[in-house]
Amino acid sequence: MFSKTTLFAALLATAVSVVARPQDVWDPTITSPTAGVRWLPGDTHNITWDTSNAPADISEGSQVVLAKGGVLDSANPLAQGFDLRAGFVPVTIPVDTIAGDDYAIVLFGDSGNLSPTFTIL
Repeated sequence: MFSKTTLFAALLATAVSVVARPQDVWDPTITSPTAGVRWLPGDTHNITWDTSNAPADISEGSQVVLAKGGVLDSANPLAQGFDLRAGFVPVTIPVDTIAGDDYAIVLFGDSGNLSPTFTIL
């Protein structure tokens, strides 16, 4: 039988190994939106990415952010806290989005991935 000290030490070692376990850097390719797509403010679309090479340990600090002309609107993420292994997340384009043909989606997890540019009418 284990003593309380031995059991506590074993539990602590297990907890530390789980917390200290490094996560793999993963840079999935965004598959939607594609170049030349045209979206309207207020519409909902699925942002999708390739999960075929997803590592076992990836970040759960996920976000999708809209960028215009290379400038991120990180104060207003379109989605956050979703499972990166899912391969998609639905987002709604804000109704007050200014028209332009220089938009991109940035997918954050443990790295930032940029979609091709597309248009919001």
